[in-house]
Amino acid sequence: MRPLEGKVALVTGVSAPQGIGRAIARRLAQEGAAVVVTDVGGVMDVDGKAVSRSDLLAGLVSDIVAGGGAALALALDVTSATDIAAAIEKTLSTFGKLDILVNNAGSLAGSDSFLSTTPEQWKLSFSVNLLGPMMLAQAAIPAMRKAGGGRIINIGSTGSLGAEPGFGAYTAMKHGLVGLTKTLAAEFGPDGILCNIVCPGYIATDMHRAANVRLAKERGLSVAEVQKERYAHVALRDAGLPGDVANAVAYLAGPQANYVTGISLPVSGGVPFGI
Repeated sequence: MRPLEGKVALVTGVSAPQGIGRAIARRLAQEGAAVVVTDVGGVMDVDGKAVSRSDLLAGLVSDIVAGGGAALALALDVTSATDIAAAIEKTLSTFGKLDILVNNAGSLAGSDSFLSTTPEQWKLSFSVNLLGPMMLAQAAIPAMRKAGGGRIINIGSTGSLGAEPGFGAYTAMKHGLVGLTKTLAAEFGPDGILCNIVCPGYIATDMHRAANVRLAKERGLSVAEVQKERYAHVALRDAGLPGDVANAVAYLAGPQANYVTGISLPVSGGVPFGI
């Protein structure tokens, strides 16, 4: 029997082809969970082409089902209380329960010098990176209580544990996500609900590549030069893969982590956390 057989997981921020969310959804499905894959609507750039996020989710669901798993795709704006309530309701009506919530959706809004960051960027970062996980947890916990327990796994960053210049809004919200994680772990441990945060370092995702391109333009360097400069601070001297983060999530979602809650787990290749 697979470790997550009979479990139901909801994962946010899943559409990006090279994203952490997609890798997490695949891994949880491989472990036996029925997976609800979600993302905001609209399109995203994939290799220079505008591709519907709903089509990307549908393709992932097809892959999981073809592999013998169970999956459902839903449009979900994590800043919308209405969308969140509808997603939880659809999850329960389709699969009967909710055991695992992975708050992966994120935004790099406000990734600029601090003095150039606008209040609007700060508010957007707050809404996606911190308020969204809080609202999802509030919506999911009653269902987890009914199921006799559950797991909430937040996806933070090494920016949750330290700081580097140029990511002020993102860093502030990811630090807040650590506080939310510890609060949930402390308050809902008696209900059998465990909450932890995984803190990826440099992971070769679409978002990470976009950040490297931005930094290269700002500094007048090539992307390769920026990568060499950034990865020089990593013990393993390279970026990780989305699957590395998915492995950590699978551990925290599974039975081997039955006595693990309230932790911040870096998946960083040994990157220092900055200041």
